[in-house]
Amino acid sequence: MAHLPAQLLDVLRCPVTGAKLIQDGDVLRSASPGPDGKTPTYGLDEGIPVLLRAELLDGAARS
Repeated sequence: MAHLPAQLLDVLRCPVTGAKLIQDGDVLRSASPGPDGKTPTYGLDEGIPVLLRAELLDGAARS
């Protein structure tokens, strides 16, 4: 599990809510819920934040 530096977490924001992102194991979670009431979650790929919604990632894998 890669831990992101505090300086990076200080500047990263959720693209959906604009809130800070909090590292929770191997994922980043928005500090605020999205418009649907759910907390957006983003993955880390080899320690690199992937700030795309899951449905967008699925479509990119098929291309």
